[in-house]
Order: sequence, then C-alpha cells, then structure tokens
Amino acid sequence: MRLSVQYLNDAAGNVHAVQVPVSDWKRLLKSMRGLQQRLKIKSDLTEALAEVEQKRAGKQKSETLDEFLRGL
Repeated sequence: MRLSVQYLNDAAGNVHAVQVPVSDWKRLLKSMRGLQQRLKIKSDLTEALAEVEQKRAGKQKSETLDEFLRGL
C-alpha cells in the first residue's frame, strides 16, 4: 500500500504530526479492522485450545452439550 504522507515539523525540525489523504486513511482503517478481526480469532482459538488442554489434564471440569447450550 503506497501512501501519500506529509509531515508537520516544528522550527527545530521535530516531527509533530502526519497528514494523509482521506482515501488513504479509509484504506488504513479498513486494513486495521481486518487485522483486528484476525487477531481476535487467533486469540479466541488460542484460549480455546488452552482450555481443552486444561480439561484433558483434569484441571478443569468438562461440561455436557446441554450445559453448554444452557449457558448461551
């Protein structure tokens, strides 16, 4: 993704802000939302796998399908 970026500097040359066109900003937001969704799915799967391991090791009580569905 190629961005048209402008930097805002103070008199000493320190960068204080960045400007991007609205179209680029919208593309960045769309991309970020997609990455956030992927990260959420990965996190949920990691948590689920850890829970399965805990249940297999007997460190966490398993529940029946009926118990699970009642909890929804």
